[in-house]
Amino acid sequence: MQYFTERHITGWRCHYNVKEHLDFVFLDKHMAVFVDGYFWHGHDCINTRPAENKDYRNRKSQKSIEHDAAVTQSFHNRSWIVIRIWECKLKKKNRDPLEQKLKPILDCL
Repeated sequence: MQYFTERHITGWRCHYNVKEHLDFVFLDKHMAVFVDGYFWHGHDCINTRPAENKDYRNRKSQKSIEHDAAVTQSFHNRSWIVIRIWECKLKKKNRDPLEQKLKPILDCL
């Protein structure tokens, strides 16, 4: 992730192979970072919802939201810190909210 590289944050692995398909993991800190895309994970930062297949998209989005909550709880049950970031927050213009979201990682390093 460009953000980690820019700040010389080390110790992370990308796309670590576990059932939950997390995006970044700090194994030694027991921290999992998920980057959720807006379309299927229920974020309304962009108003680009096609009119066709609306029922299907709503069901799929709801299923993704429920799955995300279950995965987060699974990590919490193992005493892991879970950070979920909306994909749109990775843009440079959104760095302040991103810094706040990643504060647990930054504080541990």
